[in-house]
Amino acid sequence: MIEAVRRSALRASGVVIPSVILVAAVAALVATITAIVGYDPRAALGALWNGSLGTEYAVLSATLVRATPLMLTGLAVTLAFTAGLMNIGAEGQLLAGATAAVAVGLATGQSASRLVTVPLELVLGGAAGALWAFIPAWWRQRFGVLEVISTIMMNFVALYLVGYLVRGPLQEPLHIYPQSEGLPAAARLPLLAAGMRLHWGFPIAVLCSFALWWALRFTAAGFRIRVLGMNPDAAVSAAQIDVRRTAMRAFLASGALAGLAGAIEVTGVTYSLYENLSPGYGYTAIAVALVGALNPLLTAVSSILFGALEAGAAAMQRDAGVPSVLASVVEASIIVLLIAFRELRVPGSVLRRLRAWRPTASDRASATGDPLSGQS
Repeated sequence: MIEAVRRSALRASGVVIPSVILVAAVAALVATITAIVGYDPRAALGALWNGSLGTEYAVLSATLVRATPLMLTGLAVTLAFTAGLMNIGAEGQLLAGATAAVAVGLATGQSASRLVTVPLELVLGGAAGALWAFIPAWWRQRFGVLEVISTIMMNFVALYLVGYLVRGPLQEPLHIYPQSEGLPAAARLPLLAAGMRLHWGFPIAVLCSFALWWALRFTAAGFRIRVLGMNPDAAVSAAQIDVRRTAMRAFLASGALAGLAGAIEVTGVTYSLYENLSPGYGYTAIAVALVGALNPLLTAVSSILFGALEAGAAAMQRDAGVPSVLASVVEASIIVLLIAFRELRVPGSVLRRLRAWRPTASDRASATGDPLSGQS
């Protein structure tokens, strides 16, 4: 185990140094874009720093609060991608978990203690995310439906389902606003520090990062997931792995992590369910996982980077007048820079991965038998 930790540390060092270069490139990019569109680059960068990492309040009440759902959804994407599953549905699974947590909190928060209510919300939120992931996973195994399509579609179903619920069964008692009633105090996550917004969801997310890293590296289940992601055919023929069962379990665990993110968001930050609860955490999670090189520990670090970027973007709009959508441009640029860097290090690696994900590969699988879909 010590040797494995040493190897992980060496791999991490190979990512940390490029990450420092990446941060510098992002800063230069922000300055360049703000200058091009007519804003003061120094004011924008100053607001970005002050709103994300410049003060203790910014770190504990903005950056880490935003990093928490990104960390959990990033772990969800990391787990799915490691298993070779293109789960793009973390956004919908997050909303499913948030809905379940609010429903449980409103039903039990007035009569049960926090020690009972909050764990129940988190557990059922994770279960709801897993259930939401089960639908495309079952479609994949039963009908061969590509999960990259079905999970995206399930995101929209979840979005409109939340819209219906906050205008119907879960709407607040006065029926004025399209949102649920606020959670009672017993149904809310406690804060980590007085006067700050950071809650106990952040250490839970960090714990999940370590747990997933350990599970993937040192357990038989993690070995099966990694082998499945590398080569499903070899997993069947050489390792005698039940790929259908392994893929289903990985899909459900991925959905549970995203559902837990939603449960933590409503119990620790918003305290109610409403439309547009997530500003796109499930989609940003893909970038978080890729920047983290599909390593759970590095994904946790990557989520803090993206949390700082989003917190800083809000400060740029507030203090420097720079539109916060600039953050989306920067996030997209991070992915482009990352792909370019990896292509420079290993020429052809990105192209090979893109070819491996082309629809024609699925066409071949449907003709010869896909171990993930169970068709032959």
